[in-house]
Amino acid sequence: MSLELISIEKRVGADQHIHPTTLTLTEGSFNVLLGTTLAGKTTLMQLMAGIQKPTAGKIKYKGHDVTGVGVQKRNVSMVYQQFINYPNFNVYDNIASPLRVAGMSSAEIEKRVMSAAELLRLKPMLQRRPSELSGGQQQRTAIARAIVKDSDLILLDEPLANLDYKLREELRDELPKLFAGRNAIVVYATTEPSEALLFGGSTATLHEGRITQFGPTSETYRRPKDLLTAQVFSDPPINTARVEKKGKKLSIFGGKSWPVGAGEKLPDGSYTLGLRPHHVSPEANGGSTGVIEGRVLVTELSGSESVIHLDAGAPLGCRSRMAFTPSK
Repeated sequence: MSLELISIEKRVGADQHIHPTTLTLTEGSFNVLLGTTLAGKTTLMQLMAGIQKPTAGKIKYKGHDVTGVGVQKRNVSMVYQQFINYPNFNVYDNIASPLRVAGMSSAEIEKRVMSAAELLRLKPMLQRRPSELSGGQQQRTAIARAIVKDSDLILLDEPLANLDYKLREELRDELPKLFAGRNAIVVYATTEPSEALLFGGSTATLHEGRITQFGPTSETYRRPKDLLTAQVFSDPPINTARVEKKGKKLSIFGGKSWPVGAGEKLPDGSYTLGLRPHHVSPEANGGSTGVIEGRVLVTELSGSESVIHLDAGAPLGCRSRMAFTPSK
């Protein structure tokens, strides 16, 4: 079983929302769509679900062309960042609604609803209506409804964004395990590289309606095919600079140089150096490849990590020497 997007496009008037895209997702896979806001994640998911029709190209599911088939005729579950629940149903009935439509037995409905309610901390609220819930509780109800339905395709569009930190962390750990035993295709959209790394599976990086790379998450992160993919898959943002290679040396910022290392076989010339922040450390790191000096502009303290913004080559003010070891 697979979902195939074959050269699909989506245009609205003169605007190109999705550029020609070919992508194959396989049965039992957990897939992440990673990109900034307006990268095209939601549009791509709606094309997969049949909520929108592509302007060009085909969509195949289990070998059948479903390009013109609406979402009502597909076995699909989708959860948006903005929760959607039936206002006249209580939480129990909201979760149970797709199971009743499918004609499932009362015993099986009870079992599935209670299991989902336990996972999403909803048991005390099962008799409440959505208007009596907080925003986070309503979102959990929408997620539970998607979980209990035995769908072939499960689409999760930033579903944890409105939850509190503790629950979000718990669900990040639980969601992949929850779907691991199913044959469904799971697609999870996020703006956060850290979520993609936590979920594993495969990741497609998106930028302005284009998929820049797709593959196993760790491979996409460690070996981006281009600078754009590396920028999408870096938080804090990747540092870039123009460097010159000559022989076995790289030079930067008007003459500062260090050994080429893993890039020794590159032809001499001009290149863009990319350094993720975690490749940079205080100069005390004896195994460093090179050292860059700069003026400290801003220091951001965030719990166990600090992010330091440097103006490299600046002549005045508080200075810091940072060592780095580029990834091979």
